[in-house]
Parts: sequence; C-alpha cells; structure tokens
Amino acid sequence: MEKTVIITDNYTADPSAHLFEDKIYLYPSHDLDIEMESNDNGDQYCMTDYHVYSMEKPGAQVTDHGEVLHINSVDWASKQMWAPDAAEKDGEYYLYFPARDHKGIFRIGVAKSNRPYGPFKANKSYIKGSFSIDPAVFRDDDGSYYIYFGGLWGGQLQNWKTDKFDKDGTEPKPDDLALLPRIAKLDSSMEEFEENPREIEILDKKGNLLLAGNEDARYFEGPWMFKYRGKYYFSYSTGTTHKIVYAISDSPYGPFIYQGTILEPVIGWTTHHSIVEQNGDWYLFYHDCSLSGGVNHKRSVKYAKLDFTDDGKIIPISDFVQD
Repeated sequence: MEKTVIITDNYTADPSAHLFEDKIYLYPSHDLDIEMESNDNGDQYCMTDYHVYSMEKPGAQVTDHGEVLHINSVDWASKQMWAPDAAEKDGEYYLYFPARDHKGIFRIGVAKSNRPYGPFKANKSYIKGSFSIDPAVFRDDDGSYYIYFGGLWGGQLQNWKTDKFDKDGTEPKPDDLALLPRIAKLDSSMEEFEENPREIEILDKKGNLLLAGNEDARYFEGPWMFKYRGKYYFSYSTGTTHKIVYAISDSPYGPFIYQGTILEPVIGWTTHHSIVEQNGDWYLFYHDCSLSGGVNHKRSVKYAKLDFTDDGKIIPISDFVQD
C-alpha cells in the first residue's frame, strides 16, 4: 500500500478525510514554507489558511480546489488556523477549525458552504463555550452529530481544568490522572453546542483511568471517531511518544477502553490522522515530514490501507520508526 506523499505543491498536515459525493475529500491544515523556531507552545505552526483536496479514491490523482478560507476573513481569529474537520448535513457543508481569538485563547469556529470544496464563509463568532484545538465531527447512525476536541501544550487543554481559562494551568504529574479530551453534541444548526462539553474517559483494560505518565496510551491531541461493526472507535495522538492509538466503546460518549497502536511514529514530531471507509475498504490518512527532510512545521499528507482482525482489532501500521 502506498505510503508516499500525495500532495507535493504545498506542505499539508492533519488531514481530515471524508466521503462526500462519492469522492474522498481531504480537509488538511496548510503549513507555510517559512523558517521558524520550534517550541512546545507550537509557535512554529503559524498557518493562515485552508485548502481542500479531493480524489476519486486513494491512489488516484489529487485535485487542489484552492484556498477555501483565510484568517483575514475570520472576524474573531487572530492567528494559527490549526487542524480542521468537515461535516455535511442536508446538502450544506460545515468546516470546523481552531484558531486563537484576539486574547490568544484557542476557540473553535464554523464556516459554511453549499459545496464540499468551498469556498467557506466563516461565522462572525466562534462556537459559544468552545476551547482548545483539533475539532473532529462524527455523525452517528441516528443522525446525531458530535464534536470531539482538545490538545495539550500549545492546544491549551491544560488551561481548562474548570470552565474558566487558567493562564497558569499546567500538565498533571506522571502519577496523576491524565487530562481528557472533550465531547459535545451539536445542535440542529450544526453551529453551536447542544450541551456543555464533557470529558471523555479513557480506561485501561482493568477499568482504571489512564495516568498522565502513561505516555504510550494517554490522550494528547488529534481525536477521531468512527464506527465499525456497531462499536465506537476513538483514536488520537499520544504526542510525546508520537503514536496514533485507539480505544473502543459502546457509546459515542464513552467510557472508552484502550486497545493499542494504529500508527507507529513517523518522521517528524507531530502525528495527526483520520480514518475513512470507501466501498468496504478502510484507509488511514496521516502526515509526516519526509518531504521537508524532517522539518517539524513542514509536513505532508500520506495514506495507508487500514485492516482489522476478525475480532475487530486494528492491525498496526509502521511507516518509519524513529530512533
């Protein structure tokens, strides 16, 4: 299965893949080809716009539909348009994206279009009650839509241990419980939360909440949700250990039981993904830094076929293992 870079004219990352109009549409972030100093706050990721890409199927020619939203047209945003996602309802397409507001706090906004390839027009304000980064929207079988989000370090999840932003918030110690991602059901407009965001519990196979020191399994950023054989699969990045891992539940709210690794570490510090099904085949879209020679803020989208065992376990994928 191909694991080569599929977009070479731009640096792209954090690909959210969806099947719309019988095509695979990709909604990635857009890394700028500039030189920046890296730090744990993520200042090197100073992205300002989004492009949409499509292909008939994985491996086919990729079409760049051009810039579909720029930060200059988002009234509430000041900088850093990070990893987005998209959803469709009743012929309308919604682009969900994080950015810092004018106080430097990450919020999640919504932009709309009547076409999956945009352009998108952003709402005047961000989603009320939203915070942190990495929105991922999931449509359940009953037509309900849920948004998952949250990221540590530059993503500011450690600043939201209550419903107020704490500029001095810190990560828990290794023996403390890990910080948890968030979920909220979207209302019928697709533009606001129907409920207050709640934490998503991730447990080990003994039923215990994961500890912050368990960096091979605990949540860091990049959530994704899909359903397979009636089970809810919640996957995410471990951040510091550079893996994509997953957990399974009987409910979109969890609790989720940790299962193991989907993607081993790739070239570069970050790892961020999505999972999509087309004609009975499942695919993992992700990024690495191979095109830039390992520059962490110049990333490129790739994909691989995803396979399952008979009992529903995901067979791990290895692209490149770091030293």
